[in-house]
Amino acid sequence: MKLPNRVVTMAVSGMLIVSILSPLAAFASQSSRQKNKNLWRNGAIGGGAVALYGLTHHNTGATLLGAGAAAYSASRYEKDRKSPAAAARARARYDHHHHRR
Repeated sequence: MKLPNRVVTMAVSGMLIVSILSPLAAFASQSSRQKNKNLWRNGAIGGGAVALYGLTHHNTGATLLGAGAAAYSASRYEKDRKSPAAAARARARYDHHHHRR
């Protein structure tokens, strides 16, 4: 059975597009991870600035809110910073466990 040239051309074009766009999708997820990490870092800096403002102006509410925001943002920043290494360790454990000889 002979396929029409148009069908073959569309199938090959589709496979080519998928193979080109797949690495771009992986890059986009890394880029978004980096953006989130930067947002948490900037939030920690901002929270620290609010806490400092509260301390210098004797405003207990601003101090506590700023310190809490800074602590939470710093915690999330560290979690996001370590997540690629944790994923790599999990992949390595899986590969080692499932591909032993």
